[in-house]
Amino acid sequence: MRGCIIALLMVGVSSMANAECLPLYQHQFKTLQGQTVDFCQFQDKPVLVVNTASKCGFTPQFEALESLYQQYKDKGLVVIGFPSNDFKQEPGTNKQIGDFCKLTYAVKFPMIEKTSVTGANANPLYQQLIRQTGQSPQWNFYKYVILPGGQKVYSFNSMTRPESEEILGKIKPYLK
Repeated sequence: MRGCIIALLMVGVSSMANAECLPLYQHQFKTLQGQTVDFCQFQDKPVLVVNTASKCGFTPQFEALESLYQQYKDKGLVVIGFPSNDFKQEPGTNKQIGDFCKLTYAVKFPMIEKTSVTGANANPLYQQLIRQTGQSPQWNFYKYVILPGGQKVYSFNSMTRPESEEILGKIKPYLK
């Protein structure tokens, strides 16, 4: 009986914690390595979300994304990649994508399992980002900056470099 009460209390605490998580952040994803990422943990931080592909002319942006991550992660910035084959430039498996990112660009920021980021099959986070900005990814390395608390979401096309003043200008005021 006591075990049941403790289990019920734990379920109640879990539900309360989830209730405090804003709708934009109520997502869980698996990384390329199979770890679970609870997006709720990022709701008090600036987040740079980018759809990626290994066979794209913009693929060298991995280097700038990783540099940005290393430079600002201790100040609160979250960089998170979403590999996608929506534009037919990410044919690899999750393992192949992970190996490519690690070996070619030494990527350490979280990379989510291969997913869709456009159209009716877009993952739920991307559906929300598209609704909030009115902008769907037009190509690989399309970026979204989510300000803490989801107070504002900005979209940036593939040509906008991760370290650009347009992106940094949105992120820097929220770094610790």
